[in-house]
Amino acid sequence: MRMYRVTHHSGARLACLWGALVAVAAGLVPVHAADDHKDQDKASLSFQHKDWALQCDNTRTCRAVGYQAEGGDSEPVSVLLTRDAGPDTPVQVELQVYSEKASPAVLQIKVGSFVLGGLKGNAPRVSPGQVPRLLQELLKNNEATVSAGKDQWTLSLAGAHAVLLKMDEAQGRVGTPGALVRRGSRPEASVLPPLPAPAVKAVAPVPTRKGDAALAKPLLAALDRASAEGQCNGDDAFNPANVQVHRLTDRKVLLSVPCGMGAYNFSSLLWIANDRPPYQPEPLRDVDGEFDSATGRVHSAMKGRGIGDCWWTREWQFDGHVFVRAREAGDSMCRGFAGGAWQLPSHVTR
Repeated sequence: MRMYRVTHHSGARLACLWGALVAVAAGLVPVHAADDHKDQDKASLSFQHKDWALQCDNTRTCRAVGYQAEGGDSEPVSVLLTRDAGPDTPVQVELQVYSEKASPAVLQIKVGSFVLGGLKGNAPRVSPGQVPRLLQELLKNNEATVSAGKDQWTLSLAGAHAVLLKMDEAQGRVGTPGALVRRGSRPEASVLPPLPAPAVKAVAPVPTRKGDAALAKPLLAALDRASAEGQCNGDDAFNPANVQVHRLTDRKVLLSVPCGMGAYNFSSLLWIANDRPPYQPEPLRDVDGEFDSATGRVHSAMKGRGIGDCWWTREWQFDGHVFVRAREAGDSMCRGFAGGAWQLPSHVTR
């Protein structure tokens, strides 16, 4: 029996990356996070099988990644396949290896009887003319060998067939000449078109005013502490000396409380409030992280484990009234690339 994991999500958090910090923000009651693109979010798809995974974003652009076998002897190696939505779109293929030595200047990949050399750079891209043959071999074999001189890496192809079929399904390609797995005679014109990335208005906050920092104490006093304290694991989270107040507009401020503290992740809870009584602080729904007062963005970055080989990042932009989700990306496969091999967007904007 084949076991697959599929997730359709709107800003979904991958379990291996968020851990206990999911609970920090999950219980907050709504307010100022705006997300009016629910139809687009239906295009966002996560899928994982064996050593391969797929992430399609809200424009229907899909990215498939494969790695070395989990628990195997190979040093980290990965391939990234990117395909935009729409008829007749090509597949882009990039390769990456990890070594404690200096990064190889030139890589070679061998899969089945196909050998492709001369791949130069840190994450070399396969030339378009070589991609169709490479894809054929990736689907027919169990593994591929990547080499640089005497150094070798073994790329697992376990799960590639299922993941690339899921990519075809997500983009409406099954049964068309351009499908990667199940080709047919259905017209290419029937392939799902790309969706436009939603526009996000970026508004820079107004400058900080003298006395903004002093708002920390009355704003904290105005919070619904009974519900808020249950979201924090810090002993001194609601100490006025530890919170931050940021100016948003002439009359609105952002209160940041450092609440989620783990072994290697950190998160804050956020409220928008009036800058004078009644303060009426309202928690942001599903928005947490560090606020950049220069750009009006909140940035959150969570890593799945200490070495930082898998990350999930999210950003929200202040548009003058609310915080709008601007970007979300990550890679749930923790396979030894310090800093992460790729960032796979699930939500993009313009």
